[in-house]
Amino acid sequence: MASLQKIANDMGVSIATVSNALTGKGRVSQELVTRIRAHAAALGYRPSTAARALKSGQSGILGLVMPDLTNPLFPRIAQNLSIAAEARGLGILIGDSRGDADRQDEAISRLVDRGVDGVMIVPQKGTSPAAPSIPTIIINTASDPRTTVSADHIGGGRQLGAHIAALGHRQAILLGGDAVSDVQRDRIRGMIDGLGNTICPHIAWGEAGIATLPALVAKGATAVLATSDLLALSAHSCLTRAGLSVPGDVSLSGFDDLPLGLAMYPALTTVAQDVATIAEHALNVLTKMIAQHELPPHGLSVPMQLIERQSTAPPGNSLLR
Repeated sequence: MASLQKIANDMGVSIATVSNALTGKGRVSQELVTRIRAHAAALGYRPSTAARALKSGQSGILGLVMPDLTNPLFPRIAQNLSIAAEARGLGILIGDSRGDADRQDEAISRLVDRGVDGVMIVPQKGTSPAAPSIPTIIINTASDPRTTVSADHIGGGRQLGAHIAALGHRQAILLGGDAVSDVQRDRIRGMIDGLGNTICPHIAWGEAGIATLPALVAKGATAVLATSDLLALSAHSCLTRAGLSVPGDVSLSGFDDLPLGLAMYPALTTVAQDVATIAEHALNVLTKMIAQHELPPHGLSVPMQLIERQSTAPPGNSLLR
């Protein structure tokens, strides 16, 4: 059976070093942490949470509050956080606030009452949940001063705007889902920066904004930049019903690189989050806060990646040409 002693012997380090690497405590280089965790996983090592609780007074369980698990992006974030937690011998309890601010507060309270060692919160759009009395980190966007780690939503929007400008578009529609969302506002802010001064942007929001797309295209808009892949899919349906082709009549792009973007025809140009890196940083910070009672550091913005596919093209470019 795999044990800390076995891992330490194999790696040529002390048991304390192995323990610190697996729990995120102490001063162990990231390279050694990665090697120790990989070897522990290969051996099938599973720490005893009961023994840890008796020794440290900690449960070995973290809380995670998500805004809406019906959105395909959030289960991906939860999965990566779970993977990062398991690599440290920790478990996660998940609370789904289901798009409701009151449920968000209730979910946080329930997790604290169950004795979790710390909480990770992906907040409801437009909310600022009160931090509980245990170590807490926020995963939101850089414009939220409480954020511990986030994707660089402004930078991602800037990449997308620059891509559309480089294709030669001169009128673009920036389509958001909800103006109260910090993330969506930051993405649109980045899009405007990337488009530059020579392009006229029109900002539209929600279902009402989607309904205006055909008329705006008729007035000369040649590109739609949506703040999410889900929103881009709705925009695609609206444009298709109006007899408009993508990208022949109008280019279309989204955010978050969801699988549905590849299922759409043509495949959707999008901007991807490095969710694995965000999860690793979040767990590193939270475990150190739990062990050493530190305050979270200033927010880290993890770069995003533009993924160019067939839904964006120069103005007037048809798939059939």
